[in-house]
Amino acid sequence: MFERIKQIILAPKTEWDVIAGENAPQSKVFMGYVLPLSLITLVAAFIGYGLIGFSVLGTHFSSISWGIRQAIVQWVVMVGGLYVTALVINLFAETFGAKKNFDKAFSLVAYAYTPMLLAGIFYILPMLSFLVWVGGLYSLYLLYLGLKPMMEAPAQKITTYFVVSLIGMIVATGVISAILTAIFLRVALGL
Repeated sequence: MFERIKQIILAPKTEWDVIAGENAPQSKVFMGYVLPLSLITLVAAFIGYGLIGFSVLGTHFSSISWGIRQAIVQWVVMVGGLYVTALVINLFAETFGAKKNFDKAFSLVAYAYTPMLLAGIFYILPMLSFLVWVGGLYSLYLLYLGLKPMMEAPAQKITTYFVVSLIGMIVATGVISAILTAIFLRVALGL
């Protein structure tokens, strides 16, 4: 796992060719790679929001229940977003001349999400949580690089395939976030 993390971050072009030859089922990639890395976000968000807390306009907020909620929201958005992005990429594959294969699409997104999953450690200090999005930007670059070897997309269609997938990912993640926010807001207000 550590070698894969190092290679996908430092030498992504060659690592995508290695990953494309593995044909790992999504359940194996989830259990052996995504789940352990996603726990970084879960634990860091709980510590950051529940124990350390954050300040807004001079008022400090922290509570165990808030930490639990934030940990769940951040983890579900990240992991849910990963699955939804894989579904979107797989759904549009044939439209862009790529091969439809959910396991490959899932592996593509799982490994591309590596920088964002690692950056989840910044939730430990809520004022640094914006750095998770910086990791997310590098994740998008990795996703773009991986479309050709993983989904066998034609070179001339990769940019359009990437943009359409990105729009689908943003919409889906926004919907997941809105639903979770509404649920936790109702719970917090006792409705």
